[in-house]
Amino acid sequence: MKKMLASAAIAAAAVTLSAGTASAETTLKLSHYLPPVHGIHTDFIVPWTEQVTECTNGEVQFEIFPGGTQLGNVAKQQEQVLAGVVDIAHGLHGIPRGRFPRTSLIELPFLTEDAGAASETLWELYPEYLAPEYRGMKVLALHAHNGGLIHTANTKVETMEDMEGLRLRTPSPAVSQMLTALGATPQGLPPGEVYENIQKNVIDGTVFPWDPVKSFGLNEVLNYHLEAGAYTVPFFFVMNERKFDSLPENAQSCIDEASGEALVSKFGGWWDKWDAAGRQEAVEAGHTITELTEEERQRWREALQPVTESYIAEVGQQVDNAQEIYDAMRETLAKKEQ
Repeated sequence: MKKMLASAAIAAAAVTLSAGTASAETTLKLSHYLPPVHGIHTDFIVPWTEQVTECTNGEVQFEIFPGGTQLGNVAKQQEQVLAGVVDIAHGLHGIPRGRFPRTSLIELPFLTEDAGAASETLWELYPEYLAPEYRGMKVLALHAHNGGLIHTANTKVETMEDMEGLRLRTPSPAVSQMLTALGATPQGLPPGEVYENIQKNVIDGTVFPWDPVKSFGLNEVLNYHLEAGAYTVPFFFVMNERKFDSLPENAQSCIDEASGEALVSKFGGWWDKWDAAGRQEAVEAGHTITELTEEERQRWREALQPVTESYIAEVGQQVDNAQEIYDAMRETLAKKEQ
């Protein structure tokens, strides 16, 4: 499975999008950490680059480096943009940890399970509350996935007690604290390493929305899925600010036109589509899919309230208005989820 993804990624990296590269004035390097079969690549990244290229009449071209290529490391997306190694990157806020404390507040338990509302909330709050975390970068979009599930290989999870001792891959510090409070042992791993570690029994499962379960081939090594909707995680799509400023005005306008609110508004529908495919694959494989009961959900909420309070206090050691940001997220999400 890993060899297949790596081969596909290398093949994708070798392709410079759009014809006419010989006459192109600018070729921008764009990296992300997901396999080229993932919807992020096929539905978002590739069409976005094509839109910009068309808008600039071919004056701006793109070379994409997905996961599995030399620039596709999930832990290096932000630093590669800041250093100018790549011009644009799509990355996961939680890896490596601690870089985006303000943005990470959206990961807190049961704050939201709706990708569309979460993505629009992040974008709406970005100018006033989140911007200091993105110095040196032009933010093209912020987004988040639908509510995450608990996926396991050999243990059916229905209650908090079933979580006891499970070694589960975690995407971020906030989700790690959630898992610990529920009795599990969080294991920090890049998404691309989950398959091998489940297969080797190093971990018992993972937390993910449905879509990466399919794109990383995890339905091959998983058997049980709890639709908990207990958390989300945010992603960034950013450009080196100096590089953006160096582009002709027309190119800047084309990038702006393809980005921002117009782009962010698409993520809700995209995640629904990607998640549906991952869930259907699990159904066809005969897996056991369980939904967290309302009674059990309330137990989890009560058990996780101290996690929320502790994490906000922790972020408050770095950010003066952590509680204000969290409250703004909660209020904005409530309006968008109506």
